[in-house]
Amino acid sequence: MTEEETVRYWETHAMSEDLMEETYIEEDDEDLPPPRKQSTRPINLRIENDLLVRLQKIADIKQIPYQTLLKQFVAERVYEEEKREKILT
Repeated sequence: MTEEETVRYWETHAMSEDLMEETYIEEDDEDLPPPRKQSTRPINLRIENDLLVRLQKIADIKQIPYQTLLKQFVAERVYEEEKREKILT
């Protein structure tokens, strides 16, 4: 499946709630609160091919999906801009 086909697929499909909520809990972890659910929203983002290749290389080195790395980069930059503009919520 190409990336565009994947995007189109996930625009019209979703994982079942049962699958999303399934987790493996160690006996020692029973006292921990359940993980917070972060609502996410799929978006389409056009990125130059060269930039995408560079992002994927970094993600491979860090052994994480490139989409996750991109979200981390965006979150870090937004935080820095909020600090700079003193608009932290």
